[in-house]
This record gives sequence, C-alpha cells and structure tokens, in this order.
Amino acid sequence: MTTSPTAGALTRAEIESQPAVWQEVLELGADVRTPLAAPGDRVLFIGCGTSAFVAHSLAVLREAAGLGESDWAYASELPPATRGYDRVVAVTRSGTTTEVLEAMEAFRGRAHLVVVTAVPGMPAERLADEVVVLAGADERSVVQTRFPTSVLVLGRAAFGEDVRHLPGACGAALDVDRPDPRGLEHFVYLGRGWCQGLADEAALKIREAAQAWAESYPALDYRHGPVAVAGPSSHVWLLGPTRAVSPTTCAPWAPPCASRPTTPSSSSSSPSAWPSTSRPCGAWTPTPRAT
Repeated sequence: MTTSPTAGALTRAEIESQPAVWQEVLELGADVRTPLAAPGDRVLFIGCGTSAFVAHSLAVLREAAGLGESDWAYASELPPATRGYDRVVAVTRSGTTTEVLEAMEAFRGRAHLVVVTAVPGMPAERLADEVVVLAGADERSVVQTRFPTSVLVLGRAAFGEDVRHLPGACGAALDVDRPDPRGLEHFVYLGRGWCQGLADEAALKIREAAQAWAESYPALDYRHGPVAVAGPSSHVWLLGPTRAVSPTTCAPWAPPCASRPTTPSSSSSSPSAWPSTSRPCGAWTPTPRAT
C-alpha cells in the first residue's frame, strides 16, 4: 500500500503545525483546563486507538500530580460497573467514535461526563456535561498527530506543570535533521510512567504511516522476551525516565548505550524533572524531543 503525495503532504503539514497549535492551546482560559484537573474526583479517561493512548498518559500524569485517583481504559473495554467514578473524560477527535459514544451512554447518570474533541456539535458533545473543544488541533490527515499531542499539552498544563517551553522545544526538534531510516526494518518504542502511552502511540504511528514493523513495551519489560527479536536493523527508543540501561537490555549485538543514563534529574516524580531527551538504542544517536 502506498501513500499519495497529497496525504503525505497533509500529515507533514499537520506535524509541522504543532508548535503554533500548542501555543494556541496554552493560551486558552482556565475554564478549559478545569474539567481535566477536577481535584479530588476519581476520574476515568477513555478513548480508542490514539485517543486511548492519550487517555493512558493523562491518567498517569493526573494521579502523579496528586489530583486524585485516575484510571484509563479503552472505550470498548470498560472497567466493571461496580467500580465507581466521579468523572469520565472521553477523548475523541471527531466526536463520533462509536465505542466512545456507547461508553458515554453507559456512564450517563453515573458520572460527570467530559468530552475532549476537535469538532464541535458532534454526538459526543450532546452526551457530555462539559465539552473541551480544541478546534485548532483538528486534522484532515488519516494519521493523527497534532490533536493527541495538543491534548497532552493541555492536560499537563491543567495538572499544574509549567509547559510554556514546549512549543519552542517542539519547533527546535522539528528543525533538526532526521536520521536516515534506510537499513532499519524494526522499530521499538519503550516507555516509563506516562510515556508508556507515548510509546504505544509512536509504534502505532509507524504502523499507520509507513506500514512498518513496530512494537511498544514498558521500558523495563523489554528484556523479558521481546528483546529476542532485536537485531542490527532494529531501532529502539527509550521514552521517559529510565535507570541506566545495560547494552544487552536493548540489543545484545549493539554498542554500549548506557553512557548517558536516563534517570530523572532529581528525586522528584514530577515529569518536569525528567530528562529532555529520548535515546535511540539502535542507531545510538541522542535525539532531542519535546517533553
């Protein structure tokens, strides 16, 4: 399957628009952030596909910020009805995702419903008690990029993190020359903490955009079996805080990758204390990323 030039151009344009879109999101009022923070509430974040991975990251970030118990689930695989929530936050770019609509129906009358979307007036909005619309983050490309990243930027700001530097950091990262992927056939993304959701989403993007072999795992679980298929054509990325990694953790055939340990810069569990770079353990070249 090949991607038409038009589709590729759309995706590239939306990727490159992220710094401006993130800046717009950060300039939105507190009324947009409050529905996500809801201090003291027990919250369930739900979504499908990309939005499920965003839900995962949001849940981890919110609980780590001390705002209250936070769970996440695929909209098609909800927790038992006996598990009560004060608030359910549904992430859906289009506002029309069937499984999300069914999940929202299931929680009507049982929890305060919030929907985060990019398109106003859709069915999800009509089911919600509160709506957060990020219209500037809507997308035409089939491959979602700026909507999920904008939701994460909004969530991190809502949970009390200072992320004002992120639009500039993203722009700088986009200006860096990309590594040449020729010779690579296997892409693996490893995450810790809220970056597990990022790792899952990164692998999905590779599968969607390039129809390539991509996997994702919790970072320290990679050595418990999946590393067996790593080889010279594998490219393994670490996202989030990880203790020093031995060369054989990522790929036993590769040069040492533990010379730059990716431990948090302090004892704090806050994401703001985490390193600002991710590390590819296949090409062994540190690559900046906006965190």
